[in-house]
Amino acid sequence: MAYLIGVDLGTSGTKTVLFAEDGTVAASCTIEYPLYQPQNGWAEQDPLDWWNAVCGTTKAVIAKAGISASEIKGVGLSGQMHGLVMLDKSGNVLRKSIIWCDQRTAKECEEITQKVGAGNLIKITANPALTGFTASKIMWVKNNEPALYEKCAHILLPKDFIRYKLTGEFATEVSDASGMQLLDVPNRKWSDQVLDALEIDKSLLGKVYESPEITGKVTKAASDLTGLAEGTAVVGGAGDNAAAAVGTGTVFDGKAFTTIGTSGVVFAHTSKLSIDPKGRVHTFCCAVPGAWHVMGVTQGAGLSLKWFRDNFCHEEMIAAAGMKKDPYFLMDKQAEQIPIGSDRLLYLPYLMGERTPHLDPNCRGVFFGLSAMHTRQHLLRAVMEGVTFSQRDSVEVLREMGVSIKEMLACGGGGSSALWRQMLADVYGCPVKTVVSKEGPALGVAILAGAGTGVYSSVQDGCAAVIKTNPPQNPISQNSEEYEKFYNIYRALYPALKNNFSELAKIQN
Repeated sequence: MAYLIGVDLGTSGTKTVLFAEDGTVAASCTIEYPLYQPQNGWAEQDPLDWWNAVCGTTKAVIAKAGISASEIKGVGLSGQMHGLVMLDKSGNVLRKSIIWCDQRTAKECEEITQKVGAGNLIKITANPALTGFTASKIMWVKNNEPALYEKCAHILLPKDFIRYKLTGEFATEVSDASGMQLLDVPNRKWSDQVLDALEIDKSLLGKVYESPEITGKVTKAASDLTGLAEGTAVVGGAGDNAAAAVGTGTVFDGKAFTTIGTSGVVFAHTSKLSIDPKGRVHTFCCAVPGAWHVMGVTQGAGLSLKWFRDNFCHEEMIAAAGMKKDPYFLMDKQAEQIPIGSDRLLYLPYLMGERTPHLDPNCRGVFFGLSAMHTRQHLLRAVMEGVTFSQRDSVEVLREMGVSIKEMLACGGGGSSALWRQMLADVYGCPVKTVVSKEGPALGVAILAGAGTGVYSSVQDGCAAVIKTNPPQNPISQNSEEYEKFYNIYRALYPALKNNFSELAKIQN
């Protein structure tokens, strides 16, 4: 029996999972670490906390499973994207990592857009300049910590710092590198044009691999700290969403997944490069060699339901605690009692501004159509429907780009709700499934490790061998027809309110 390890380096902690080659979990371990916020809007972590967590979790899963480390054929790395790790020429960390959710780089985004050109930037990197991406973080350090920047010899992403500690190699892979805004996404290599415009030395960046390729092998020093056998192969791995795609089998044209977590993501695989010239969705290289993924993001998806729960569902929370149930289970039961369209009540889920399709930080949440007949349960269902409509907006952009979606998987907390899955199926007009395994990114990069080391003949074959799905929820045609009436009104509300959102944002408290 061959074994594979998937390391998922998250924001709150690192989860390492040891899998048998059939996808069965042999052992799992998570170690958490802190987030530092030295100023409002800033977010940093210590890369050595990540490394200590990887060492601890890897040792733990090998011990728990009671196997020999030599039985582990490969290691796959996943994790939070966009973070900036800076090392000196001796490989020492120069400063805490500025991570994905840090928002300090608005001026640098303007600088990048000016130097590269807005249209050119989207053409090359497939995305507009965004505060979350790595390029703006590099520019911020150049502008604000020039003495430290002068000492920088290596720039890595979070999971690629772990690769360096495991193998001594400075490398990355195409899916994670796509989120740096320095990669020529159509051609899957660093962009000399962007690097020259921003005056970033290409020698600072690691070698770019495809996700299943072997990028290095575990060193003796790393073996001593992790319990992995010296010489164990470490493959490219993938950024968290690309890894989740592999972990759900979203590796063929026509397949997509919807994640309803705090934010919402609609993610579709495509073997044909497709870039939205308006920059409404992200196009990245995916973990399948020679293919891409397109991803729309709703800022306040599950966050909208959590906001509603925390402010208006105290009775349900108390009752759920007594019943030892999840409050969302009781909330689902209440929402089921309300008809489609919530008796002509709609909700816009823009609590945190919006990304897809509006690119508007000023828009805010709205209940539209509120009347004296509406109850708390109506508002609850309207929130769920509004989030579903916002996800449909992403699907419509993808369809406009020629990206086919024939089957949808549902992931995240919202994906566990049968009611929400049926809403998605009815509003999308396609079947919605869930996968049996809940390991997501960790399973995805373990499959990549298997493909890279010959356990599986390809990424797709690995998914076929390992991933199992539950029966689909199919769209109900009469429901789809009813939702369509309300979705058309929903789509008209943002354009009608856009200027009002802007004026509201100008008012100072």
